[in-house]
Amino acid sequence: MGNLICMTKKDTRDNNHGSKSKRMGRSQRKLLAEEEFLHRQALSMALQQHQLSQRFDGSMSRRIGSTSSRRRNLSDPFSNGKQAPDFLENTKLNKFVLVHGEGFGAWCWYKTIALLEEAGLVPIAIDLTGSGIDLADTNSVTTLAEYSKPLISYLENLPEDEQVILVGHSTGGACVSYALEHCPQKISKAIFLCATMVSDGQRPFDVFAEELGSTERFMQESQFLIHGNGKDKPPTGFMFEKQQMKGLYFNQSPTKDVALAMVSMRPIPLGPVMEKLSLSPEKYGTGRRFFIQTLDDHALSPDVQEKLVRDSPPERVFKIKGSDHCPFFSKPQSLHKILLEIARIP
Repeated sequence: MGNLICMTKKDTRDNNHGSKSKRMGRSQRKLLAEEEFLHRQALSMALQQHQLSQRFDGSMSRRIGSTSSRRRNLSDPFSNGKQAPDFLENTKLNKFVLVHGEGFGAWCWYKTIALLEEAGLVPIAIDLTGSGIDLADTNSVTTLAEYSKPLISYLENLPEDEQVILVGHSTGGACVSYALEHCPQKISKAIFLCATMVSDGQRPFDVFAEELGSTERFMQESQFLIHGNGKDKPPTGFMFEKQQMKGLYFNQSPTKDVALAMVSMRPIPLGPVMEKLSLSPEKYGTGRRFFIQTLDDHALSPDVQEKLVRDSPPERVFKIKGSDHCPFFSKPQSLHKILLEIARIP
């Protein structure tokens, strides 16, 4: 109790203005510090992206993240003086490949990238075809193979003895499943983040049927469809209105992140989400899968996520309370802790 200071009403009145001024000053200083940190972070990511674009000979598929496996040292402005966890000292599996969901791009992982790098890990965020800053026309992406090509190319170009931990968000889970089927030797662990962890013969769209209705109804009645080849031709993609997106994806996300998403999200190619996956027990079935559930999710309800886990049980299931469909925005620290925990698993 010795730290408590008793004040009379008069003292409170006399000091009220000064205290308020101090609080405002602290608040303003904190805001300026946060803005300065984000500015430096953005510059760092832009530089890394430029370096990577040169490293990959100007490939249209841009990657955001670390350019090397070096650990951040204490002089690094983004390390905040934090040391890497001890368990990373003896592990080679320190590279995370982050795969965005429908409409998003590599940009959505910016908080996760910073947190993983602080922990001494190597995060790589990939733009799928027609997403983020990839230059391909969304309307031209008709198959899951085309959509996943940047991911598959990255995995195929890894050194022969190197593996990665793959993380897929939302419909990016279909790309993770596709990668498990086609490059199983390159993936040590596959993490489905409130994602379409579908079974053999299932379409990614089927997972969202509870929110969007049946495939037939959606194709006939949806006001969000895009006819990139003309009204008389089959639809090529879809994109929700801003208010619809906010309600589905961002019901718990910070306002600044929602604003970022509103100016960064692109139309969703229809072909890949309507394609049935062919997954074999010999390849996909032998992969180590983990699932992260988001418990305040309006796009992929907790019940639907539970069903995905029951139908195709992963090795382990983790849950994030209070998270909407985008935990990299709404609960970045919780997501980060789970990713580190999965990295620890032998």
